[in-house]
Amino acid sequence: MKRLFLAASLSALSLAALASPAAAQAVQTAPVVSPGATVLTVQAEGRSTRVPDLAVFSAGVTSEGKTASEALAANARAMNATMAALKASGVAARDMQTSNLSVSPVYGEQKRLPDGSTQGDPVIVGYRATNQVQVKQRDLARYGQVIDTLVKAGANEVNGPSFQLDKPDAAMDEARVDAVSKARARAELYARAAGLKVVRVLTISETGGWSPQPRCSMPAPKR
Repeated sequence: MKRLFLAASLSALSLAALASPAAAQAVQTAPVVSPGATVLTVQAEGRSTRVPDLAVFSAGVTSEGKTASEALAANARAMNATMAALKASGVAARDMQTSNLSVSPVYGEQKRLPDGSTQGDPVIVGYRATNQVQVKQRDLARYGQVIDTLVKAGANEVNGPSFQLDKPDAAMDEARVDAVSKARARAELYARAAGLKVVRVLTISETGGWSPQPRCSMPAPKR
């Protein structure tokens, strides 16, 4: 089964206090270092692996009509059928959200002359309405069945899925703790090799995403 890799996303200020990435970006104050101290900066990555319990995807419906209202009406019928199919498949209403409704004209082909150029202005021959529904599929074993049901109901475009964790906070916290532990151990190693001693953590910066690079800065006063 597919497994998710979550990496530490640490943003912090003085000592070991953690903060969110947005808060960390807002702080511009540099850490205070005692005279004669040496700042040792190390980088470490923490990991936490989980089996995903959520598949997020979108299903789109595109309909055409001679008028904009006709295209919208046809699209509404198809979207209603799509939503009903999702509900019948066990997807809760809270896990469905429509988005990106749009209407655009459909142009006919321009008359092409023997020299390859075209003559006259484009003519509108109809309208195209599109709509999408964002879906959170919690029963991963039935994902394929749900997609088949959507297509039969009228959905003519499916994007995804993106496998995620419904509640990733605990896993992310594990990755954060793992990153800090590795960074601290690495700092102690370098300090001993240099004949120094790690006193305290100055800053921890967090990057987040799938390739984070948590950094810990620690002053190492000379003996």
